Amino acid sequence: MERAPRTPRYGLSLPNRGVLFGATSSDELLAVSEQADASGAFDSVWVGDSLFAKPRLESVVLLSALAARTRHVRLGTCCLSTFPLRDPIFLAAQWAALDHLSHGRMILGACVGGSLPREKAEAEFAPFKVKLSERGPRLEEGIAILRRLWTEDRVTHEGRFYQFRDLTLEPKPLQKPCPPIWIATNPKPELTRPHVIDRALRRVGLLADGWMTDNTPPARFEERWTLIRRVARETGRSTAPMESALHLMVNINDDRGAALEESVKFLQTYYSPAMTREYIESWLACGPSAAVVEKIRAYVEAGCTMPILRFASWDQKGQLARALADVMPAALALQLPAA
Repeated sequence: MERAPRTPRYGLSLPNRGVLFGATSSDELLAVSEQADASGAFDSVWVGDSLFAKPRLESVVLLSALAARTRHVRLGTCCLSTFPLRDPIFLAAQWAALDHLSHGRMILGACVGGSLPREKAEAEFAPFKVKLSERGPRLEEGIAILRRLWTEDRVTHEGRFYQFRDLTLEPKPLQKPCPPIWIATNPKPELTRPHVIDRALRRVGLLADGWMTDNTPPARFEERWTLIRRVARETGRSTAPMESALHLMVNINDDRGAALEESVKFLQTYYSPAMTREYIESWLACGPSAAVVEKIRAYVEAGCTMPILRFASWDQKGQLARALADVMPAALALQLPAA
């Protein structure tokens, strides 16, 4: 029997790199999170992660503050790009503590990290003596270690990168069996060999509780989400609880030209001056509220269960207010396709 349509849930992505160039402040990030939490329109709040390649307020520390200042929204990393650099034993303890502080609201969004340009990625990985070629295997081994430490006692592990004996992590997370782990990946067909793309997507289906991506055309999103769930089913995993998220840049303004210009300036400052206008336009929902809703609709119809909105603007509070008034009522009425 075909399942009835479901409504998507929505996330708010905080620009925690924006504290470096005056786009926001630590106080504003907390205040915006509280407003999103109280609104009932957002299911989750997310923070980005990087140490040296794209520096920002450190993600785990910021999440601990958010856990104390919010009550309802789930909290996560979008994504933890330093996952391959972090000791999984220590990360397991930190995340378990966050799950307690948040009363069981944590989602660990993980990825291989090492974003472009390559020289910045290499510079970030070098102090930790981690090779970029090890990113995928470290992600896979780290996820296995986290789940075992969160669910088992007296864990012994003999892996390629980590070895330990008879460890029992306490306290364990509140969520049972353990906090969800999503994997973020968005291999570009024009830059990535087909077998690498297949391996990255299959990793999600084999290991993750959810998939995160960004700047992926709706048709490609639907194709990849279909593949991920097929891989999960083939290995006996239930796809019913799996979630799919799109990190979408947003700027709401009745003047679309003004919205685009502010977004270009913001994102080139936030990420890189080399980011092209064409790339930004494809990643962006901008202009009047109806246009923003239509862009969201395209991804919901492609199967995106959680659009995650990041305001590409220096006016974070104003954009949130406009979203809550003019975008979210229509967005919350959208229906996911039947599974």
